[in-house]
Amino acid sequence: MSDLGRVVVLAGGLSHERDVSLRSGRRIADALRATDVDVEVLDVDGRLLANLAADRPDVVFPALHGAYGEDGAVRDVLDLVGVPYVGSGPDACRLAFDKPMAKAALRAAGVRTPDSVALPQDTFRDLGAAAVLDAIVARLGLPLFVKPTRGGSALGASVARTVDELSSSMVGAFAYGDVALVETYLEGTEVAVSVIDTGSGPEALPIVEIVPDSGVYDYTARYTAGTTEFFVPSRLAPDAAEKAVQAALTAHRVLRLRDVSRTDLIVDADGTPWFLEANVAPGMTETSLLPQAIAAAGLDAGVLYRELLHQALSRST
Repeated sequence: MSDLGRVVVLAGGLSHERDVSLRSGRRIADALRATDVDVEVLDVDGRLLANLAADRPDVVFPALHGAYGEDGAVRDVLDLVGVPYVGSGPDACRLAFDKPMAKAALRAAGVRTPDSVALPQDTFRDLGAAAVLDAIVARLGLPLFVKPTRGGSALGASVARTVDELSSSMVGAFAYGDVALVETYLEGTEVAVSVIDTGSGPEALPIVEIVPDSGVYDYTARYTAGTTEFFVPSRLAPDAAEKAVQAALTAHRVLRLRDVSRTDLIVDADGTPWFLEANVAPGMTETSLLPQAIAAAGLDAGVLYRELLHQALSRST
C-alpha cells in the first residue's frame, strides 16, 4: 500500500452517464496503479455507505458524471461520513452543475455567455408548445442550441436550425431532464480549457480545440474514436488563447471549484471566448479532453492524480 493508504475511485452510479463514468474510473485507476498506488474502483449504488463503513477508504477520487455525481449529492455524503475526496465541494458542484446558474455567475463576472432561456417541461406544455416556441425564436432567433440544464456528455443536446427542429430538440432535452436550456447558437472555435490546482494555485493546461466530423460535438463525437479531430494546443491566435485561459480561470474561481475543472467555450471570429459550461468531474476516458491536455502539458496522469489525492488527504488533517 502506498503512503496514501486505501484509495477508492468512485465510478458508475445511477445517472445516464454511468457507462462513461465506468470508463473514466478504470482509466484513473490504471494511471494510479502505474505509479504504485493501490486502488479499488467502487460502483456507487445503494450499498455505498455500507461499503465505505465495512472497509473505510483513506481518500476517494470521484469519477462520477451527471446527476448523482456532479450535483454535489455524493460529495455531501462523503463529507457526512468524513471521507476526504478529490475535487470541488458540494455547494460548488451544485452551482456549476446548474447551467443557467453557472452562466449567470460568469456573466456577472464579466465573461460573455450566449443569450438563453431555461424552460421547465411543465411550463412548455401548460403555456402551449407552439406559442412558447414562437416566443423563443422571436427573442433568440435561429439557429439555437438546446440541452438539459443539468447533465453532461451532450446527452439530450442538439442544434435546431428551424422551428420544427426546435420542437424536436426540446423533446430530446426533456428526455434527460425536466428543464431545457435554449441558447443562441454561436459559430466559432469550440475549445476546452482544463484547470488544475495541486497546491500552488489554479493553472490552465494547454487548450484543446475540438473539430467534430459531424459539426456538432455530441455524444457520438465525444466517445467514438475517430469521429472528432483534436488540436492540442489549439490553433487559436495567442491573444484569443489567453482570453480563453482567463475565462476558464475566472470560471474556476467564481464557481468556487477545487483541484480540477474543465470549462467549455466557443471562441468567436473576433477572438472573444463565450462560456458554455463548467465541469467539476471532467471525463477521463480514452477520448476525453482533460487527459489530452495533461499529456500536452508533459505531465504524467498518474502522478498528477496522486498529487491531487495527497492534497485531498491534507485537507482532512
